[in-house]
Amino acid sequence: FVATVGERVDGHRFIPDVFGKGAALVVAQKRPEQVEAEHGCKASEWGCYVLVEDTLQALKEIAEAYRKKLPVKVVGITGSVGKTSTKEFIAGVLGEKYRVLKTEGNFNNEIGVPLTLLRIRGEHQVAVVEMGISDFGEMHRLSKMARPDVCVMTNIGQSHLNNLIDRDGILRAKSEIFDYMAPDGEICLNGEDDKLNALQEIKGHRPHFFGLGSSPAQEAAAVDIVSRGLWGSDATLRLRRRTWEPQAKNPDAGEFPGENSDTETIGIHVPQPGRHMVLNAAAAACVAALLGLEADQIATGIGKVAPISGRTHIISLGEDTIIDDCYNANPASVKAAIELLALADTEKVAILGDMLNLGEDSDRYHGEIGACAVQAGIDHILCVGEASRHMFQAAQKVAEDRRQKGLPACRVSHYGDRKELLDILAADRKGLIPSGSTIL
Repeated sequence: FVATVGERVDGHRFIPDVFGKGAALVVAQKRPEQVEAEHGCKASEWGCYVLVEDTLQALKEIAEAYRKKLPVKVVGITGSVGKTSTKEFIAGVLGEKYRVLKTEGNFNNEIGVPLTLLRIRGEHQVAVVEMGISDFGEMHRLSKMARPDVCVMTNIGQSHLNNLIDRDGILRAKSEIFDYMAPDGEICLNGEDDKLNALQEIKGHRPHFFGLGSSPAQEAAAVDIVSRGLWGSDATLRLRRRTWEPQAKNPDAGEFPGENSDTETIGIHVPQPGRHMVLNAAAAACVAALLGLEADQIATGIGKVAPISGRTHIISLGEDTIIDDCYNANPASVKAAIELLALADTEKVAILGDMLNLGEDSDRYHGEIGACAVQAGIDHILCVGEASRHMFQAAQKVAEDRRQKGLPACRVSHYGDRKELLDILAADRKGLIPSGSTIL
């Protein structure tokens, strides 16, 4: 048991209980006498313990030491948007060949990553580890623990701008993942992202690119996408596997050192809706190809990936359909969710809350979301929260401009907080959300 000290709870108060439940050892940063004085826990009920200066740091060092002993391949995933859904796709596809451990939920920070690493057991062959940050230096510490063999970067968006300032700052912070990657490791980058597709060499490694076919440099490209609405997409996956060669053939044409000119073509069904999910499938295929999966294993794995709560989870609720995408929000993820809602052939209602940690441009980002929702053809936009007032104002303006031009325009409402909205819904639900709606 590692007795950490949190903002509200001191784990040391539980030490007598965990010894009573069979703990073999406790890592503590306070002596038994101090804990007894602070919390009334009897020092006499302690068993064997190791006293350290900082238990959180000890947890990270234990995980780092454990990871160094493990023969498993570690796939580290970072990016501004889509880390968790990409993790699910990669783990699901790799599971067609390997025994895989993956990050549970979003345990992706300086507590979650060591806990994930410490769950790896002898039967596991691959660990898929999500790695999230909000400031400089964090990814360096996560990479030092995880020592990834494959680094995957989903995108460089607008998140945690209070600390990281701008997208270039986000790229620098995320790129710390490469500090401790394996010497013979591989790098998979989103070739649709303008910041990432400009990276042609990283610490002596030439990255592999995945995407939606916008560039011949993409080694895993999902093309000919056919939307099945809220029930997913069909696509063709073009997959190239490199065999190492000493010289580039023609970099301008996307022919890189090690490239095999032969291309595999795979028909895939992505069961989760939206083009961003097709992109996640391409990321999974890119990693799977590096780890030796066959085409049929990749297609089968993609088709089995199930949605997770709070992440583009489609819920049928009587007459209504709910798009549960409520876990977290930044401009890119909200725009993707709006695009998904726009696929519905029913009344479309978007309930949009505040996006946090967007720095000095927060008002502008909220305004862009409001305009995006109107232009996407959403029927009713419900903006909730103080920052979302800017979303409401921008949506109102675009809607009014459309009306003056004789174009269809949506209803737009603003509520100060969730309680205000819930009270109104309780009193007049159908006035805001007609029966048979699709609700984001």
